[in-house]
Formats: sequence, structure tokens, C-alpha cells
Amino acid sequence: MTSRILPRLYLLTDRHQTLHRPLSSVITEAVDAGVRMVQIREKDLKTRDLTSLCQQLIPPIKHQQGIVLLNDRIDLVLALGADGVHLRTDSLPVSVARRLLETGPLIGVSTHSVEEARVAEAEGADFIVLGPIFDTPSKRAYGPPLGIQILQEASRSIHLPIYAIGGITPIRIPDVLSSGAYGVAVISSILQSLSIPEITRELLARLS
Repeated sequence: MTSRILPRLYLLTDRHQTLHRPLSSVITEAVDAGVRMVQIREKDLKTRDLTSLCQQLIPPIKHQQGIVLLNDRIDLVLALGADGVHLRTDSLPVSVARRLLETGPLIGVSTHSVEEARVAEAEGADFIVLGPIFDTPSKRAYGPPLGIQILQEASRSIHLPIYAIGGITPIRIPDVLSSGAYGVAVISSILQSLSIPEITRELLARLS
């Protein structure tokens, strides 16, 4: 488990949700407004295209001393100097990822139940993302919303930082934090905003 203090706002990329704006400009706006942890999560890109995109996105994030994680691609984490990997529950076990990455890089895991969260902690993850907590179109494939009660249960039973994901808006953040979450992970609430700096600052204000 990392001793690093993690940011409380975690932005996941999806270039299909940027209202036709270049992902690089959207991410630059977000990090300039205060986002300090980003997961590059473009699952449908071939390796060469994903590498090229990462080479565009990593420098502006690093320029603001931000943390960059890559979705599932340990090879690219090592090749491109990212700060860690974010795993699905059905991808490489955390213990295997840790052997490949050694001690420095972060390992986050997406989970969809209290049991999955417990397994991720037992295997040595640094943090987990739990959801969907509320209904959101991008997470409907993962089943119905878990709700605040499951978030409370997970927060009581594991000691890792938990990021709540799914339908997160500024107004819901107080409930999420009072349920024991460390922070929130967002996609559309930032990427689809007409004012990325404004929504980023609002999310950060609620998280502080």
C-alpha cells in the first residue's frame, strides 16, 4: 500500500465524451484548474494509437505535478513513465502487476461489490474505485447502482482509499464523503461540462 498522499479527485478519460473537443485540450484545462490524478482509459485504441495519445496527455499532467495511471497496460506504464496502472477485477491480479512494476508505481483496481473491494485490498492494491454508486449511462453495463449503503459497508470493512464512481455530481459529494469514501472518480461530469475549469473547481471545493 502506498504511503503517497493521493488527490481526492480522480479523472478518467473518454475521448468520446468531450463534446467533440480534443481530449488533450480538455485534460489540459482540467489539470490547469486543479485535477491532479488522471487515468488514461481509452480501451478501444490499438497500442500504437494509445501510445501516441499518452505521449500527448502525459506532459501537461506531469507539468502540474499530477499522477498519471494507464488503464490495464503495464507495458505502456513501463515504456512511457506513467505513475501506475488501473486494473479491472478480471484483468491481471494485483500481485502479478506488483511483481512486474515493483514498488514505485501505484496500482488501482475497479470494483463493483464489497467482496471485490476486499479481494483488491488483500492482493495489495493501493486504492480502489467502487461503483457505480449512482445511476449513470457510462456505467450501466456494470449493473444497477450500488447506492450509498454499499459504499458505507465497503468503507467500514477495508482500509484502502475508496473512490466512489458513477453519477458523481458536486451536490452528491457530501453524502459520498460522509459514507466513508476517500474521494470521487469522474468521467462525464468534467468531460461533458461546457466550463471545465468551473466544474473542476466546484468538485474540488466540495472535496475539501
